[in-house]
Amino acid sequence: MPTEFLRLLVRRFALLLGAYLLLRLGFFALNYAVFREAPAGQVSLAFWHGFRFDVAALLLLNIPWLLLSLVPGRSQGWQRLVRAVYLLLNGFGLLLNLVDWEYFRFIGRRTSNELSTIGADVQRQAGQLLLSYWWLLLPFGALLAALWYFYPMPRAERQADEGKLQAASRKPQADGRKGRWHGKRLAAWSLQLAAIAGLTVLGIRGGLQLKPLRTGAAFVQQPAVLGHLALNSTFTFIKSLGYAAPERKNYFASPQALQAALAARPLPKRAAAPLPGRNVVVLILESFGSEYTGVENPGRRGYTPFFDSLATRGGGLLLPDHYANGRRSIEALPAVLAGLPSLMEGAFITSAFQTNKLHGLGSILARHGYQTSLFHGAQNGTMGFNTFGGMSGMQQYFGLDEYPGAAQSPDFDGHWGIFDEPYLQYFAQQLSRQQQPFFSTLFTLSAHEPFGLPARYRGKLPTGTLAIQPTIAYSDLALRRFFATARRQPWYANTLFILLADHTSQSDDPGYQNLLGEYKTPLLLFAPGQSLPALPQPRISQQADVPATVLDLLGLPAEGQLLPFGSSVFDAGTSGRAIFFSGGSYWLVHADYVTELTADNQVRLYPYRRHQLPAKPLAHPDPTKLRQYGDELKACVQFYLNGLADNRLYK
Repeated sequence: MPTEFLRLLVRRFALLLGAYLLLRLGFFALNYAVFREAPAGQVSLAFWHGFRFDVAALLLLNIPWLLLSLVPGRSQGWQRLVRAVYLLLNGFGLLLNLVDWEYFRFIGRRTSNELSTIGADVQRQAGQLLLSYWWLLLPFGALLAALWYFYPMPRAERQADEGKLQAASRKPQADGRKGRWHGKRLAAWSLQLAAIAGLTVLGIRGGLQLKPLRTGAAFVQQPAVLGHLALNSTFTFIKSLGYAAPERKNYFASPQALQAALAARPLPKRAAAPLPGRNVVVLILESFGSEYTGVENPGRRGYTPFFDSLATRGGGLLLPDHYANGRRSIEALPAVLAGLPSLMEGAFITSAFQTNKLHGLGSILARHGYQTSLFHGAQNGTMGFNTFGGMSGMQQYFGLDEYPGAAQSPDFDGHWGIFDEPYLQYFAQQLSRQQQPFFSTLFTLSAHEPFGLPARYRGKLPTGTLAIQPTIAYSDLALRRFFATARRQPWYANTLFILLADHTSQSDDPGYQNLLGEYKTPLLLFAPGQSLPALPQPRISQQADVPATVLDLLGLPAEGQLLPFGSSVFDAGTSGRAIFFSGGSYWLVHADYVTELTADNQVRLYPYRRHQLPAKPLAHPDPTKLRQYGDELKACVQFYLNGLADNRLYK
């Protein structure tokens, strides 16, 4: 293993580091809106920190190539084989990072194990995704060609010299001289091999610190959002494979101290239930962020005139300070149907905890005589919704397979499933066949990438600067026609409707381009012909409040089967809260402050302002609030992570 070989190895690895620097620059440029408030010095520091993650990711990805590089053999054929492995492995890494140039806009974080958990969904949409994002193939091809062209190969004359040297070593020599020559060569080879092995281990660990480099280490820098810039998608993807359980937390020494800090709320005690015996219909609207509504943005153009009318007419109640518990569709169902927010990197539905004991709203209502069902017009099995529906107590699941004609139907969008308008009409018909009282949830899908529309609506719906805006208008139109059909059904007047989004999506409003804005979604309760109870003001709400709110309105007991993260939005004893995990930190939203618990367990306070979060925390926060809210957030995190690990979320 001559010194020249080590130089070649270093140059080849440096070439990869250069490629990842270009990938990070592209990621920064295309997602500049996310990072624009960060000072230039902190952005530069994020790039510098990124080298640490790049080294670790590239070493992990290239272990097969490194091993092949150590095998003796200097022929041109062998070198071309080693280069082919190099290009194959790193082509995959390039592709992961290029995908996140766009995918990051939708999920607000680097890709993890989504590709392994929803791989079948991605495979079905490969053709359409390629048509939508074909331009990503241009930088991919350019970078891959650059890796091939600039990959250092041993010079032919040097290989010839080495061949002569090897031949000379085979000539008869004095035994002592030959032995000393081979001994020195073996010693040098051993030292160099040990050095390569040691540096590889050190690089993968990310340094000499006690624990190996983790994703959360990227978010210690402020503002924390720069952690996404420091990371690379190869690192987050590889680290998520084999799914390691989240680290347990032990902030509180006793269960009593934990419960006291948790600030869990029981259902309110009422003399009479506001809506006893009502049917319940939950409409989870794909990507229906608050930014697109008119009612929440006076003076700006909205794309949801019918939703706005429901929010302002009699029987409708809009909660203006509502937040999603996650940024992905797969995280919405556990929050809405079971009160389980998303407080870990992976989704609960695809995690090792998916078989844990879980009491969903469906199972609670079924015990009180409700017929329960879940509708989603996508292919059966998409994101594990059918599986989770059963786990949460939904007795029936209606997917694409149950729709008349299925994928052969003219209502099929050619990508994910059935367009919203015909599917909502189908939903209304199916509800008329349900035995009352019923509890049914529908998840729409048209306002999802690639944002397709039925042919008759193309060019006829309101447009803006974003591809999603016409599809939001289409989903709103589909809602209008659903309610027009529902009003003619005998069950309509006896039904509580709950409308909310799964998560936010594309944004062109700087006022929403911050952490809170990325989670700001609407929540609308609508009970035809009846006024709902007064809403405590101000009131923070979240998806995880839905189960408690439904039971409160129906007057049904929780029976110890509600998780402590949410509460009824009509509970006058609290101003509510919202909790989520983002950027390696845990976040707790109250009506006065937003609390951050960082990856290194620091607690920070920010003043609360609807869908807006300052770039910097308060320099001199109220120590009482800092301790109170910090302990509350720590209690939620400890209860969640340890409860999942021990399968003891319920008493």
